[in-house]
Amino acid sequence: MLETEKSSDSNPIPGKRYFTIGEVAKLCDLKTHVLRYWEKEFTQISPVKRNNRRYYQRQDVILIRQIKNLLHDQGYTLSGAKQYLSGENHEGDQSQYKQLLRQTITELEDILEQLKRS
Repeated sequence: MLETEKSSDSNPIPGKRYFTIGEVAKLCDLKTHVLRYWEKEFTQISPVKRNNRRYYQRQDVILIRQIKNLLHDQGYTLSGAKQYLSGENHEGDQSQYKQLLRQTITELEDILEQLKRS
């Protein structure tokens, strides 16, 4: 089992494809109502909806963690965070790519360690 992406949150993102809203809330240390609110505010968060349930993908979890960091740690307002993520500040795109690269590197290192053990 691969567990990666520790970023600013201490909970790693498990190596699975879809996450329920409750799982994402635990991974991001947020309440579910906050996730639903951010979904309305940030169009970039787009969980798959089936049978009145939300299923988030890994990139959604990474984005939610980034939004949480912007709002809670860096002191951005909602509109400031939206601007940052909308591309008006190109560092937001770079930050997301860097985070994805770190995640990929961590996963590859885990795979390498598993291969060395076997």
